[in-house]
Amino acid sequence: MTTPEIEELKKLIEQKYGKSLNTTTDFEVFSFFLKKKADKNVSASTLKRLYGYVADDHKPRISTLDLLAQYVGHADYKAFVFWLKSSTKYNSSFFMADQLTSGELTVGMELMIGWSPNRMLTLRYIGDSIYEVLAAENSKLLRGDRFCTGCFIKGQPLLLPYIEREGEHTMPFVAGRNGGLTLLKIKK
Repeated sequence: MTTPEIEELKKLIEQKYGKSLNTTTDFEVFSFFLKKKADKNVSASTLKRLYGYVADDHKPRISTLDLLAQYVGHADYKAFVFWLKSSTKYNSSFFMADQLTSGELTVGMELMIGWSPNRMLTLRYIGDSIYEVLAAENSKLLRGDRFCTGCFIKGQPLLLPYIEREGEHTMPFVAGRNGGLTLLKIKK
């Protein structure tokens, strides 16, 4: 059994350790590392269960979570959870943004979006939050592709559940993964 807090703890453990934990050997080596370098005793089998490498529906022991929270620099797991809840890095919040929503457009309007490095699309609003690509420069999206989104936010990635291409749906797509959209304007 896992929680968002445990998932974040696992991510921070791998960041501090400098390696991901994916194989039996990874868990055995990390368990040994914890014992030798950090004086923390967490078995490889416990780590495997925690990371979902082996199926287990039980919640990890608090003593295990305490040791792992200490490894990433907290007094115990309770202190780690408190830190997560009070950290601005993890809290949801409202923010000011240059954005364009589908509700602001009328059918047939055209807009341009772009992101680094040198990607640019000219889009036509079809209606019902559907956009068609009219022109594409240096992008995996192609002329004629369609997608659905309710909002474009400058400085944020554009996450699309799929691209409709030649009657088929692609896998999810992200534009501007690093740095978000850098260009967002309605064509006059």
